[in-house]
Amino acid sequence: MNQTQLEYFVSVAELGSFTKAAKRHFVSQTAVTQQIQSLEDTLQVLLFDRKKRPVCVTAEGAAFLVDAKAILERMNGALSKMAIISESNAGTLRLGYTRGYEYSRLSGILRSFRRDHPNVFITCRRCNCSEMAQALINEDLDIIFTWNHDEIINYEGLKWQTVEESTLDVVIYNAHPFVNRTYLTRNDLKEEALLYLAPSGSYVGDAYLQKYINAGFQPKVVFHTDDIDSILMMVAAEEGISVMPKYITQRINDLGGIHCIPLIGDDETASVVAVWRETKGNPILDSFVKCL
Repeated sequence: MNQTQLEYFVSVAELGSFTKAAKRHFVSQTAVTQQIQSLEDTLQVLLFDRKKRPVCVTAEGAAFLVDAKAILERMNGALSKMAIISESNAGTLRLGYTRGYEYSRLSGILRSFRRDHPNVFITCRRCNCSEMAQALINEDLDIIFTWNHDEIINYEGLKWQTVEESTLDVVIYNAHPFVNRTYLTRNDLKEEALLYLAPSGSYVGDAYLQKYINAGFQPKVVFHTDDIDSILMMVAAEEGISVMPKYITQRINDLGGIHCIPLIGDDETASVVAVWRETKGNPILDSFVKCL
């Protein structure tokens, strides 16, 4: 007795016809007849009264029909369970991102990937650039989203691509003299107390600091951190102003006590890149990179 015999038996019983059962399973009527006869030989009973039209089950056939359906249901259930277990072990994607990038389109990327790969478990870690770089090198993360000036992109064995090119905004408090300006330049910030967004936790040697120097002055950095919410709180408290990528400020313009003004000029942008190890045999990572 096998699954095919049981399926053919149930179909004949339900349809009352060997011919219709054959059409349901895309086989010949002879094939159905032979399988049913083999099943009857195994059970040593007649399952159908073939003299009647439509064909109907015998008393023994009616009793066996209940068991046959139950057996098929359990078999299909077992197959489905194994498929779910197999798919649930599809793997994990370990992702790191720089503080503030949670305001970006990253969540949309993850959501799209998740829909196409529902059995991949995505873990996310938010930390500064230095921590992420070390985690990627140590193989604790599969891919990271960091600033384009991060030294990690020059490491051997790594690949990267730009995923975000954002304009910049100056974040000021509502009582600031600049509040009615439609735009600002880097030179306008010469005398301002600056709350510096430092992706790596430190602003010393930061590539964006060079933009102030290129404008002809050393910025008056009164505070630096990679914690965006703390900077926003301090701006609202009128402790200083800050410069942030548009992908952050477009989400916070309604925050009480602050105002955002575009910063214009040559190369006044912030780029975020995805960086990953150039390894083979990780189809989950390969699929995710294609989503970018």
